[in-house]
Amino acid sequence: VQLQASGGGLVQAGGSLRLSCAASGSIYSINAMAWYRQAPGKQRELVASIPNNGITNYADSVKGRFTISRDNGKNAVYLQMNNLKPEDTAVYYCNMEVKRRRLASTSNYWGQGTLVTVSS
Repeated sequence: VQLQASGGGLVQAGGSLRLSCAASGSIYSINAMAWYRQAPGKQRELVASIPNNGITNYADSVKGRFTISRDNGKNAVYLQMNNLKPEDTAVYYCNMEVKRRRLASTSNYWGQGTLVTVSS
């Protein structure tokens, strides 16, 4: 299973970006999908998550500005980021809990990361 993330870039404060992440390979189902980020010198942190039931969860720092969504038919997760701030600058990683066969347990997979830079 491979996760391919895209959509990062350089944007001015107040701007918007949309991140995408698609999984490929042998996939039976995907449970939770999430986005994490890691800023220079800081630990990786959870930005937003969306389990199978669609109930979203956000870090306090992005509530009201970011929206996570998923497309199960495409094995994809998205992160719409609005009103970006310089403190949102980080490498963003997608994460998925994938079940490769019907009776298998889930395994955790990570995308390669996409850099988001917000200038002031």
